[in-house]
Amino acid sequence: MQSSISCNTLDANKKSCYNTVCFTQTKYQIMFNNAVRRLGFACKLIDNPSQMDSIKPKDECKKYNTGTTTVAWLNRQSVSAAEDKLWTLMKDNIESLRLLVGKVGTFEPSLRMARLSSEVLPVYTEPKWRYFYKQSDVIAYAERHFATVGQLARDLDVRLSFHPGQFCVLGSDREEIVNSSIEEFEYHADMARWMGFGKQFQDYKINVHIAGRAGAEGVRRSYAKLSPEARNTITIENEEISHGLDTCLTLGDLLPIVLDIHHNWVREGEYIETTDSRVKRVVDSWRGVRPVIHYSVSREDYLAGHPNNVRPSRDALIAGGLNKQQLRAHSDFYHNRAVNEWAVSFLEVSDIMCESKAKNLASFELAKQAKELGFL
Repeated sequence: MQSSISCNTLDANKKSCYNTVCFTQTKYQIMFNNAVRRLGFACKLIDNPSQMDSIKPKDECKKYNTGTTTVAWLNRQSVSAAEDKLWTLMKDNIESLRLLVGKVGTFEPSLRMARLSSEVLPVYTEPKWRYFYKQSDVIAYAERHFATVGQLARDLDVRLSFHPGQFCVLGSDREEIVNSSIEEFEYHADMARWMGFGKQFQDYKINVHIAGRAGAEGVRRSYAKLSPEARNTITIENEEISHGLDTCLTLGDLLPIVLDIHHNWVREGEYIETTDSRVKRVVDSWRGVRPVIHYSVSREDYLAGHPNNVRPSRDALIAGGLNKQQLRAHSDFYHNRAVNEWAVSFLEVSDIMCESKAKNLASFELAKQAKELGFL
């Protein structure tokens, strides 16, 4: 396997170069165009800011978004009614994925990137209801229709990912939590597998935080228990409170590192630059596949009155009464131009997953700034 190296030339048959960083194609078959710089959005496509908190039944964008149910509701129903609900949700949600991928495929190439919802198959790992998804007819339906979604993504060059939630703690020191976390991760790997991914190193990204008291060593132990598809898709992200980037980098020999630049700012108080040696180590961990970083900023109301042409100082904000828990909360839009200028500079070395409440609307605005600055 080959990693990134400095270069000043471009061999169109072998390399994709981004200013001073060159991504040399590996032995892996990358299932998206590795030469395209991308900005993506997470889990939900909306038409206007009023839909950030709730999409109404008659909203046009509803068809692109998944529905769900709760264990409590299912437990109140007859088995037949509960299974009917799960069938309906599975069919509707997979169709929503297909429509979403098709919609994203109409965007300009630099915007063809999306994180899919984790709620596609509700209660997949819940002990009482997991049997539903083990039935042969359910598996056959999932395999057939997820495959359509995956093929569409490849045809339209849409880069996809998942992000299991906070309860997926592969670095826990408690065996029962590790086992349930592996099951949750494998749920996402099942969906990626049905879409035709997980066959090659990082043909699909399934990202989790480096959470849990066992930290990096715990992740290593959990990694050894994962399926081949899960190993091919897993990435690890630095946290804002406990395990930071330095700890993540100790796993770079094993799996790709996702640098969350906002988490790093909250934890360390620094605006890490693309020229930092740690960023090179992040890039190297992707072994020639174009990396993904995550970008968010603190909420607008916590930075009210702060000039948008000046990067906020974490230390000054904490001295003014805010804490790290408050600073970690995501904003609606990317409201600070100075911070945006710093963030989009990472397009030279990676794609950017935008984590903001305004979803695609925020990523579209950030893309405009990136174009103005010459990064797209």
